[in-house]
Amino acid sequence: MKISSQEEYGLRCLIRLAEADQQAHSVTIPEIAASERLSAPYVAKLLAVLRHAGIIESARGRAGGYRLATAPGSVTLGTVLMALGEPLFEETGYCERHKGSDGDGPCVHLGSCNLRAVWHTLETWMRRAFDQITLADLLQGEGHITELLRKRLAEAAHEPADFVPLTLLTKAPALQTAGAEAKKD
Repeated sequence: MKISSQEEYGLRCLIRLAEADQQAHSVTIPEIAASERLSAPYVAKLLAVLRHAGIIESARGRAGGYRLATAPGSVTLGTVLMALGEPLFEETGYCERHKGSDGDGPCVHLGSCNLRAVWHTLETWMRRAFDQITLADLLQGEGHITELLRKRLAEAAHEPADFVPLTLLTKAPALQTAGAEAKKD
């Protein structure tokens, strides 16, 4: 997984807003830009994305600026990363995009794709982990977040898997129909 600049710097801006939230004040674009050594236009772009996603809100006027829309403990890393970037894996269109460069027709691995199952499972697992980390957690410092991740990832490893094998979802329509009819009997 590669973290984009937009994800990294968007998170940094949010951490600044979460710190300001503890002191009950708004933060301006120039303040965030100066503290993170970013250009004001870039910070404005990031904040626009976050505002559009409903994660932050803005106020105009003398005491205006940006602030979190909810408490830092309510904003998960998963929500932020989905607003700022793209998922690692998207099931929709995966087979079409990776069917090979030779001609038309379905993917040569349709119905038996080991890689699709790996990407799907890892995406789901990572999203679960991201959804368990909040901005409030990130304010606790590097040592805290490392221990928190170790604990939560260990717990996640012991959770029962609720994944549906992708091969069941992609079998030929005739097999799906036959399976559905067998369940009726």
